Order: sequence, then C-alpha cells, then structure tokens
Amino acid sequence: MSPPTMLSLPLGPLERAFVAMLQRLEPQTPRSVLLAAALCCQALSRGDVCLLLEAWAGKQPWPEHLELLPDLDTWLEALQQAPLVGAPGDYKPLILEDQRLYLARYQAYEQALAEDLQRRMDKPLSYDEPQLAQSVQRLFAANTQTPDWQRLAAVQAVRCPLAIISGGPGTGKTTTVVRLLAALLEQPNGSTLSIGLAAPTGKAAARMAEAIRLAKAKLPISDELKAKLPDEACTLHRLLGSRGDTPQVRYHAGHPLALDVLVVDEASMVDLALMAKLVAALPAKARLILLGDKDQLSAVEAGAVFAELCEGAGWSPETTRQLQQITGQAVSGSPPESQLGEAVVLLTHSHRFAGDSGIGELARYVNQGATDSALKLLKESRPDLSWQPKPQQKALLERLAQAYAPYWAVCALPEVEPAEAFEAFSQFRALTAVREGPLGLVELNTELENRCKRRLGRPAHERWYAGRAIMVRQNDYALGLFNGDIGICLPSDQGLRVFFEAEQGYRSFAPARLPAHDTALAMTVHKSQGSEFDRVLLVLPDQPSPLLNRALLYTGITRARHQVELWARIERLSEAIKLKTERAAGLAARLRLATELSP
Repeated sequence: MSPPTMLSLPLGPLERAFVAMLQRLEPQTPRSVLLAAALCCQALSRGDVCLLLEAWAGKQPWPEHLELLPDLDTWLEALQQAPLVGAPGDYKPLILEDQRLYLARYQAYEQALAEDLQRRMDKPLSYDEPQLAQSVQRLFAANTQTPDWQRLAAVQAVRCPLAIISGGPGTGKTTTVVRLLAALLEQPNGSTLSIGLAAPTGKAAARMAEAIRLAKAKLPISDELKAKLPDEACTLHRLLGSRGDTPQVRYHAGHPLALDVLVVDEASMVDLALMAKLVAALPAKARLILLGDKDQLSAVEAGAVFAELCEGAGWSPETTRQLQQITGQAVSGSPPESQLGEAVVLLTHSHRFAGDSGIGELARYVNQGATDSALKLLKESRPDLSWQPKPQQKALLERLAQAYAPYWAVCALPEVEPAEAFEAFSQFRALTAVREGPLGLVELNTELENRCKRRLGRPAHERWYAGRAIMVRQNDYALGLFNGDIGICLPSDQGLRVFFEAEQGYRSFAPARLPAHDTALAMTVHKSQGSEFDRVLLVLPDQPSPLLNRALLYTGITRARHQVELWARIERLSEAIKLKTERAAGLAARLRLATELSP
C-alpha cells in the first residue's frame, strides 16, 4: 500500500503552503524531508522553536495515517543530503543543527539571542562594592528572611549586565526591582543612568508603572534620586518602534535604544523572536533586568525563553563568596549549568499567599506535581478556595451571571467613566482551558453575552452596546493595539467607543476601526497572562485535552488575588497536575555548550 500523498495529510494551510514551496524549489525532495518540514511548521504553531528529531523518529505522527517516520540515523542522513536543508549560517529554508530541525528564521533568532546574551555576560560591569553593600543594607533592612533572596537579586543585578529574577505572585519582584534601581542610582555616576520600563502588553505595562510608582514612594532615598526613577512603562512593541504590519522595528543593533538600564516585566510572556529583537536593540553596555515567573505558561508565540534562561541557575564559589561579602549573608548553592545561570535568582517567599492561603498552597502542590496533596486540599474548606467537581454548563452559567452582575450594573448607569468600568471588570474573571465544547470559551462567551444583553435591555442582534468587553486577537501596529489587549465599549460624546487601558489613562476607538477581536467575558488561561483579578473562576473541560498541563493550571490559579473557584472533574485535575510540558528549543543547550567551550 503506497503512502498517502502530502495533500491528504492533516496539515494546516501554512504547512501545506510551505511544503508546496519546497516542492517547487526542489521537485525531487525526498518524502522524509517534506514530512520533517511539515512537522517543523506544526511544531512552530504549538509554540516549539524547532523539531526534535530524536523525539519523533520512528513514530506515527498522525493517528489517522499508519505511516511511520524513518529511524533517526536514516532521517538525519536524508536531511543532511537535502539541498533545501542547510547548516547554521546557510541561506536555506530549513536548518539542521545537531538533532534539531528549524525554520531558518527561528534558528537565526535563537543563535543570535544566545550569542548576544553570552557576549553581555562576558563583559562584567564595574561597580563600587562598599557603596553597594551600604545601599542594600539600608534598602532591604526590613526584610527578615534568611537568605534574603530579594537582596541577593539586587546585588546580582548591580554586579551583572543581565539579571533574571523569577518568582510567583506576591514574591516581591516589583519591590525588589525598585530597590535595586535605587541601589544602581546610588552607585558613582548612577544618577545619570537612563532607565526604561517595559512589558509585553499594555495591561502589564500599566500595572508595572503603577506598582513602581507606589513602591518608590516608600524608598529610603532622597527625593532627587526618586525623581530619577521612571514613572511610566511602555509595551515592548512601542519601545522597539514596531513598524506598521511588518516584523520590522525602528530600533536594532545598528540603531540601538538610548538606555543604560531596561527592566522588562512579565518576561515569561516574551516569545523568542521578540526577545531576540529586544536584546539586539540594547546598547552593548546596557543592563537588562528580566522579571517573570518561570512556572507560568510560556508565550503564545514560539519559544519559552524565560524558562530556558532559568534552567541553568546556580552560582560559582567565587560568586557565592562575593555575595556573602556584600550582603553579610550565608549563601549556598550549586554551580551554574551555564554562565548565564549566574544571573538567575529565584524568589520563593510569597508575601501574598502566606500562612493559611489556600491559593498559595494549591499553586505549590501543582508546581510540585503533588496530585494527592492538591486534591486533599481542594476537599478542605478554605475561604479563598472552592471546588465544584461536577461542572455542568447550566449551573456554571448561572454562577457566572451572578459573578458578573456588579459589572453589568455599572455598565447600565447613564454615565460611566472608563476607570469605573475597568475597575468593576477586573473584580472577577472566568478563565477557560479550551476554546471549544460546552465548557469552552466560545460557548460560554456566547451564552454570557446573551445574558448580558438581557440584563442591560439590549436587543439580541445588537453587536455593539455599552458594557461589551472584547479582546483583540490580531496585532495592529498602526493603532497600537495588540493580541490580548482588553477593551470595553462605553458611551462617549462621539457615540459608542471602545476604551483600552494605556500607559497613561485610556485610549478609545470607534468599533469599526478595531482589528479582529472576540467577546471577552470569559477568556482562556493563555490570554489571561499578565493580568490579575480579585476573584477567578477556572473551568476545565469535561473531556481530556492536550492543553491541560501543570503550567496552565498554575497560571490560572495564580491570576487570582483573593479567591479561586475551580470547576473541574477530578480526572481532568489529575491529568493537568501530572503533565509537565516543555517546549522544544535549543537556547538552554546553546548556552551550556558556549560555557563548556569558553576558555
């Protein structure tokens, strides 16, 4: 029986177009190479940077087709001999490196990012050690934990050109970064530093700016130095000067940003392509400080850069000695797997979810893969945690309508300020794991919107009305609106307008001008990243799903500041907690190899 044609395989339009292009360029391309190319495209759509050939060799990639892929040696030989497959640096559509197959652009992004970060770590910055010791002693005097990881993170950020600070909600990432910036300003010539703040989304940038404004007011430093700390944050797209609907940016290696220090919040949301462009646009002597949570879901686009950078965390004996000398604290740890591991500090103490917090305890159990402990906790009575183990759509919709009633009441007022609407909307959010199905995003949003219209007295067919919440799903560089941005439709002097949170206040647009968008009373966990809500209801699907994993569950739970309702069958919860997924990529391996080869 002959194998199915490439056209009969379950490929998406992008994979089909790519395979067709390869066949036009080289009609004699072997089938095994075309299969690898198609799988490489599919991997990218899943968020993987490359195709790990060893993981796929000899497997049946599509259940509905009996065809098996070649064994690893045979497959590698075919790829190495294929004219359309090159080595790093070649101008070919596909790049084979070790046993990883890349689309050329993503191999270039990954290699450029690894080399740029390595170069930065190879050039240690000068600092005044006695002044640094004095600064952190004063700035972190109130901290009682030993070791004080916030203090250690600040010291490393002053000592190194790169700082990677990971911690869950409430671990004090913002507090730490404000104090470390104050320590930088107190260094010789520190008051002349140009400091930038940025985040992947407008919402995250606005939250970052507000948190830093509040934190800097409490700093034990002069008003003159406080004035040097930035008050505003911008999106990474705006920082880089994204150009129209193209991937081109205004700032790059040939035209770098005028910054001495850049702090990026929610760095786990930054994909490989954007991180490569960001690092390339920073001057060679600039400090880069990345804040994030390595246990959260990775970026929507390809790559898990922040998690990969955190993989090799550790300190050499010399670094440990210097940290002890500066902080006066006993420090221990294992050696780093790569030179970049020296830049990583993990904040572990949560000030928000301390003591008897059910949310914090559940998040820890999920991260540890402790299924039995997590289920036992959910069966207990905790004021901030509840579990509905038999979710039904009708009961769920009644509960969601009840939870959104205060928001709908605000939107029914004759006059509503954007700040009021956004404040009411941020009190509660329904999060879903999947898009389809009775407990998925699409059906829940449709039913909730119908209830919303009835509550507000609007006709069922009316598309735009005061109170409609939407989420942008397509970047519009000209308007400055990006995938994941949340807008609320409200009345104004110009008629109905859709308002969005901005770095300063709000921006509004006529509904007709908006890029592609969806109703957003419920949102997926993926799209909730970078946001926090007072209360969260997280619903998992009835049926098994490849999307259910530990990172998704952890991310959904930790979007809540005060209360989580979990609507999920015990089987789905267990599956999610047990499944730890990692994206296919080579950044961490490159950094380890570069360290091994360095003199």
